[in-house]
Amino acid sequence: MRCVTHDDPYLWLEDVESEAALAWVAERNAETAAELTDDDGFVSLKERLRDALDASDRIPYTTRRGAFLYNYWRDAGQVRGVWRRTTLERYRKDEPEWEVLLDVDALAEAEGVPWVWAGARVRRPEDDLALVCLSRDGGDAVEIREFDLAARSFVDGGFRVPEAKTRIGWIDADTVFVGTDLGPGSLTDAGYPRTVRRWRRGTPLEEAAMVFEAEPSDVSAWGTRDTTPGFERDFVGRARDFYRSEMYLLSPDGGLVKIDVPEDARAYAHRQYLIVTLKSAWLGQPAGSLLAFDFDAFLAGDRTPDVLFTPDERTALAGHCWTRHHLLLEAMRDVSTRIEVLTPTTGGGTWAREPLTDVPPLSAVTVVDTDPDVSDEYFLDVSGFLQPSTLYRGRIGAETEILKQAPERFDTAGLAVKQFFATSRDGTHVPYFAIGPDRALSGPGPALLYGYGGFEVSLTPSYGSVRGRAWLERGGTYVIANIRGGGEYGPDWHRAALRADRPRAFEDFAAVAEDLVARGITTPAMLGAAGGSNGGLLMGAMLTRHPELFGAIVAQVPLLDMLRFHRLLAGASWIAEYGNPDDEADRSHLRALSPYHRLAADRVYPPVLLMTSTRDDRVHPGHARKTAARLRELGHRVLLHENTGGGHAGASDNEQAAHNNALMHTFLWRHLARSEEPAHIL
Repeated sequence: MRCVTHDDPYLWLEDVESEAALAWVAERNAETAAELTDDDGFVSLKERLRDALDASDRIPYTTRRGAFLYNYWRDAGQVRGVWRRTTLERYRKDEPEWEVLLDVDALAEAEGVPWVWAGARVRRPEDDLALVCLSRDGGDAVEIREFDLAARSFVDGGFRVPEAKTRIGWIDADTVFVGTDLGPGSLTDAGYPRTVRRWRRGTPLEEAAMVFEAEPSDVSAWGTRDTTPGFERDFVGRARDFYRSEMYLLSPDGGLVKIDVPEDARAYAHRQYLIVTLKSAWLGQPAGSLLAFDFDAFLAGDRTPDVLFTPDERTALAGHCWTRHHLLLEAMRDVSTRIEVLTPTTGGGTWAREPLTDVPPLSAVTVVDTDPDVSDEYFLDVSGFLQPSTLYRGRIGAETEILKQAPERFDTAGLAVKQFFATSRDGTHVPYFAIGPDRALSGPGPALLYGYGGFEVSLTPSYGSVRGRAWLERGGTYVIANIRGGGEYGPDWHRAALRADRPRAFEDFAAVAEDLVARGITTPAMLGAAGGSNGGLLMGAMLTRHPELFGAIVAQVPLLDMLRFHRLLAGASWIAEYGNPDDEADRSHLRALSPYHRLAADRVYPPVLLMTSTRDDRVHPGHARKTAARLRELGHRVLLHENTGGGHAGASDNEQAAHNNALMHTFLWRHLARSEEPAHIL
């Protein structure tokens, strides 16, 4: 078996925009287009997907800033989108009247740059100025421009930072914390800011005063101001790796007071509290707990916590946020969400708690927005795999109102949602959701298995108009695997598949595939697999470790060369997740993990579609390019589609998203659907 060695013949494909590499990509794109787009089925599917993505009756989710609700919106007439705002009273209407702040299409046309909206940082609590982030064609690197919300225009001579992976935030109307690319020494090995500077209006960025500096081997440095009235204070810190960090209170004289929590904990200050989320046991509390301390007492040495959440074997913390007087705590039990309202008692030390709302089984509830400095208002989204979103607004202790309700985007007649548990190789029970027909002729049918399994990311129920139209309506079953490496059962679930233990995530995914076949839902020939980014690594593992389980595989913006990932773009920031290829102690397991290095001529692989973006400045497109080249060299079936824009999302507008999804589902349906095969029963 001939494998790739240190002499990689395809290193030239890592030169993202070289003439030779782009010419090679153009040839692969043409092959893929000829294979998948040259029929009416592709065209009609793409049109239906674009229609769903551009639908005018989608819920326009908002963020409250003062008296206004802000929203970013894209549709067929506003391809790049508009940033806009309205009032609550107007928002309650079926067709709200919006005040447009920034038209990204007009800006892109005027400047001749394919701008993509990347968010804005509004100055709080005044809500008068914003730092607008603009991405060139969807990359993570952004250009920063100051924006006047009253004038609805960019500020002449205001704060402006050239394209970089910048961190920036308001201190006051004339000062910001900023970390950006200022030349040699200003970035970490991972390509993120290494310094934090205090930049005053009207002065050169290069002369901004240094307030904090991280090490080159760290992931990044950051600085932020807590603008809560009565609790104004500054913090700086460094991310030592993806999970370990240090945080400091920045005193007025520039001194640093370390917030002495475990380096793998997540901590922040809120009013009089220090809130700590544990990733490992501390002070007698298990990993996954949420703790509250009196901030001043903590700095004075008191380590007596209020325990706000304690996990168990089936329940994990999903998130939390504040209103003015309460904390909304989101927890998952077997990957279904519930929300509680926690209220500190006047004497301190104890917190009252009560459920916020009832949630249907196998559904998800998410707190969309709150206004913690001002009121106990909250916006809540409830949805499920077959249940379109409903947006509620409420106040703690008062009635809720339905603000918006999304219509159904696909036919759900005869479909059902079931949760099953597969048994992995080591005996671990792995949950998964299966969405598909519930009353049909007995027998297996096409199924698509999706997974991620990394970085403590949880895959929870959600309504998907694209998968509904592209897969479920056609009789397919869609499956989501909640494998180890994710966060569905807290930090221990994630830690179980870290570094050399990553194969446990692969074994979990394979176990779900085998369980689907054992239940008669599908067969290996009719089972497809899909995943992106770290999930693309998972797909590479399925291709090279378990090719017999699948009839087709799609890897989107994938991570595939595990011996060079740390040298490509943001890859150095993921060493804590996978290991360090330059460390001999890690290199052996990384070689064993690396799909690119496991490819062989004498294996039988299912057809594979690799999808990436030239503008992905997070996961290097070279991963997909080189793997496609290697598969071609070995004589295997492979298609590559590389979008010239889109960044790590793979698409920067709804047209590109519809095209990519139509490619993916056309590829999968062609290989997995067998004519006259009966549908299946969940």
